[in-house]
Amino acid sequence: MAKPQNFTIEESLDELKKLRKRQKNFKLEKRVLWLMYLKEDKFKTRKELCEYLDIDLRTQQRLSKQYREKGIKILLSHLPNKRTSKTITPEIHQAIGERLNSSENGFLGYWEAQEWINEKFDIHIRYHWLRKYLITHFKTKLKSPRKSHYKKDVEVKNAFLKTP
Repeated sequence: MAKPQNFTIEESLDELKKLRKRQKNFKLEKRVLWLMYLKEDKFKTRKELCEYLDIDLRTQQRLSKQYREKGIKILLSHLPNKRTSKTITPEIHQAIGERLNSSENGFLGYWEAQEWINEKFDIHIRYHWLRKYLITHFKTKLKSPRKSHYKKDVEVKNAFLKTP
């Protein structure tokens, strides 16, 4: 079992109380409360503190590590954790983008994209994960108007629409 990591909280209780009042997000307010309770030694164990605040022990370890390394500003920032995909490399991402934007050879659905990636790059990706990836990175939709066909004659269309 690992030793509990002791660290000193540099902010005073008054500063922490002011910071708590300024927080508009409950999650960030809970982080300030966590620091306040640690500073006051209100709980005998950190497990009791976690149960009281309804957070996991691992979350508390992560928060203490962030606080020790980067201070309170990082705890109170609302920055998302951006991680790059380990399965979809930049080359695969670029190939998917080119295929999606192709008017001649686009995907008929997410299942076809899944099969294409499996065949071309020899990587098995779950359907739902790939669907979410394509929606977030390429703003795809299942039911969207298709691009105009490259052999389509515009004059024929206009003549068709003009006939009574």
